[in-house]
Amino acid sequence: MPVPAPVPVPRQREASAAALPAPPGPRPDAGISLLVIEDDPSGALAMPELTDSEGKPVRVRTARNLTEAERLLTDEAQCIVLDLALPGPDDGEAGEGGTDALETLRQVLRIAPGHAVLALTAEEDAERAAEAVRVGAQDYLFRGELDDRVLSRAVRYAVERKRADRARRQLSESRLRARENARLERGLLPTPLLDGSDLRFAARYRPGRSRALLGGDFYDTVRTPDGVVHAMIGDVCGHGPDEAALGVELRIAWRALTLAGLSGDALLCTLQEVLEHERDDEEIFATLCTVDIAPEGRSAGLYLAGHPAPLLTHHGQAPDLLPYEDGGPALGLLAGARWPCREVELGAEWSLMMYTDGLIEGRVGAGSDRLGEEGMVELVCALQAAGLSGETLLDAAVTQARELNGGELTDDVAVLLLDRGGA
Repeated sequence: MPVPAPVPVPRQREASAAALPAPPGPRPDAGISLLVIEDDPSGALAMPELTDSEGKPVRVRTARNLTEAERLLTDEAQCIVLDLALPGPDDGEAGEGGTDALETLRQVLRIAPGHAVLALTAEEDAERAAEAVRVGAQDYLFRGELDDRVLSRAVRYAVERKRADRARRQLSESRLRARENARLERGLLPTPLLDGSDLRFAARYRPGRSRALLGGDFYDTVRTPDGVVHAMIGDVCGHGPDEAALGVELRIAWRALTLAGLSGDALLCTLQEVLEHERDDEEIFATLCTVDIAPEGRSAGLYLAGHPAPLLTHHGQAPDLLPYEDGGPALGLLAGARWPCREVELGAEWSLMMYTDGLIEGRVGAGSDRLGEEGMVELVCALQAAGLSGETLLDAAVTQARELNGGELTDDVAVLLLDRGGA
């Protein structure tokens, strides 16, 4: 049972669950609806007997000009048939065979980028019809060959081609985004500097924001020339891009200051100054846990700034939470704060797990109970008893916390594991 902390860990502000915008264009499961843009007063193109691939009638609406078309255009309209003889957007001249016709098409494509477009023209203007396809139309139709069967088939094919084009574009964008994210991860997530140390390192990171690369959590590990291994994990309150950027700034500042010889209370005081200068709001704070492991690896100095205490496991024993009674406040909460050092005996073989509260604040089942520190200790104990260690242990711990939560964890999660010997 962990000793109650004299300085309570401040609760992180709840993340806003803003809904992602729906992609543009008609819904794939909606029935086909056709918008005809033509200047024929008789409405000859509004054929009532069009059917889709399942034999259902196609809904047809007619617009006389682009202004009326934009008003009638909805997500239910799967396809647009544009008469290239429609007067151009800038004058009253007919666009058949001229540059105005293609400018009208371009304007339709701008106002309806997610819709299939068919260009309608005269048989003698095949070159202009082919140019319309190059501009962006899915296909073209000749006015003299138009009947219910030809138009129904052309509409169905145009809609399916547009869907396939959209799927290919989304796949290409997804692959490009994945490559960009991989490059960003290499630049923003730390590479541990442990050359010359016999400690083994593992870490897992999962941002809480959908589609985000980084959250407000951050961690790092370096070995200084005196042989001391310095490990750190922290959490900026909030879950937006500003908090993620601040987390990166604090991590880089911590590494630079540590390599420059600063440690302990002096280091935390300087990080608080960095936070106060870089944050956009005076209510923004950050929790932090730092561990300075002696060169022989058998003892360490622990500093807690409003952060949960690490989990220590000795070879063949159940894991235990380190005491919290010497913890200090989170960075950015109290001017002139100080952070005392807690000396920890590690022994010959051990494993030290540092984590952010995103791992322990997930719910357990459908109730309101949180996993909490005690639940995490039991979870890790069971995983270690099953023989898991290192990255496999971290993967399993995060996976089980997510499963207990009944879905993705809403807060950022960072977990860092250092071990020595056979722990």
